[in-house]
Amino acid sequence: MTGAGVVELIVRYGLVLLFLPFSALDKMFGFEHAVRQAQQVAKPRPIAAAMIFAGLFVEIVCTLGVVSGLADRACAFVIAGYCALTALLYKPFWAQGDFWSDPDGKGRSLLWDFLKNLSLGAGFLLIVVGTDGSGLRPFLAHPFASSHPYGAQP
Repeated sequence: MTGAGVVELIVRYGLVLLFLPFSALDKMFGFEHAVRQAQQVAKPRPIAAAMIFAGLFVEIVCTLGVVSGLADRACAFVIAGYCALTALLYKPFWAQGDFWSDPDGKGRSLLWDFLKNLSLGAGFLLIVVGTDGSGLRPFLAHPFASSHPYGAQP
């Protein structure tokens, strides 16, 4: 692997570090807590548990795809959607009622978390569209193909 490949590996792992190992382990070791948190969005326990299992799938399988380069664009696309969805479901800054009235309120802190989720998702979209000017065309033509991030061509 070239020096540029090592740098790309480090950057890609930096992108997924929040999910694997930390968030995935938190869900596994604190499964009941995670389900209770999901029940704030979906009350029935089976649906909340299914949401946690879906999150674990994204956080483990898709992050491994991004780091390994296997179907990395498709995996990054899924993670970008996951980031947007979790921002909308779990960071409802608009619903707190204190956004404009209290600079130290829950609404303001949730806004920053909401924006962080969206920004992280946008970082994953850079893997989808590439930084080489190729845009969406390669992804749309072959969504499960590898972008060969570390220089290894088939």
